[in-house]
Amino acid sequence: QAQLVESGGRLVQAGGSLRLSCAASGRTFRSNTMGWFRQAPGKERDFVATINWSGGITLYADSVKGRFTISRDNAKNTVYLQMNSLKPEDTAVYYCAATTGIALKIGVRDYDYWGQGTQVTVSS
Repeated sequence: QAQLVESGGRLVQAGGSLRLSCAASGRTFRSNTMGWFRQAPGKERDFVATINWSGGITLYADSVKGRFTISRDNAKNTVYLQMNSLKPEDTAVYYCAATTGIALKIGVRDYDYWGQGTQVTVSS
């Protein structure tokens, strides 16, 4: 059974950096688009970033563009989200997700597999 497990979330001060990891098991997603989403308390789950199978194409939400970088290591079946210049408004549970396709996707409903989430809290 396919499983995505996120790690790396913690409390950090504004202006700081974090790197989230998402390790896949049970099947390989090396040929599939993967992404990161986040959900703040009382809000909907929002798109953050997505990456194609090779890592050569990425897409970001405007709110994180220039600060966050998504990458992947297919040999390790792992996707990363490097987050720099963090702001209090970045506070949320961050979710890793995978599609069964190859096209870049930004909609929650476009993703077929989800991790359990990791909490990122940015203090001011």
